[in-house]
Amino acid sequence: MAAATADAEMSGKLEAEVELHCSPEKIYEVFRKSGHELPGHAPTHVQGVQVHEGEWDAHGTVKFWIYTCEGKLEVFKERVEHDDAKKIVKLNGLEGDVMKLYKVYNIIYECVAGSNGDGKKQGTAKLTIEYEKREPSVPPPTKYMNLITLLVKEADANLAKTA
Repeated sequence: MAAATADAEMSGKLEAEVELHCSPEKIYEVFRKSGHELPGHAPTHVQGVQVHEGEWDAHGTVKFWIYTCEGKLEVFKERVEHDDAKKIVKLNGLEGDVMKLYKVYNIIYECVAGSNGDGKKQGTAKLTIEYEKREPSVPPPTKYMNLITLLVKEADANLAKTA
């Protein structure tokens, strides 16, 4: 599911792709502008998202997440960057449970349009985690890649029902 590459023992990148059933634009809009709706679209994985500083859809907004990873309730504080032309949302980790393990922890959601050949639009969510470990014994953030993959799949399934 997730492929890992490492530039050095302490830092690396995990990547995965999720085939979308709703439009890539819908997924992008939820992550870009409507994060507060994610607990409704992916309640198994996200219990809450709040703006800590800024506005929901503003570049540079700081958000606070409450989520479940492998059955454990965790928190994450991030600063959001987005590129509307490329449909990319980047979450730069600031604080929270994951930051106890990693000095750098960034999640990148890229929503890519496609076609299945019969003119019906479909797309892919390309997911990337960039990280730098605090200690050599810390594993790559595979469990977090699994989490965001499941989160996108659950949100996609719920959004596809409303299409």
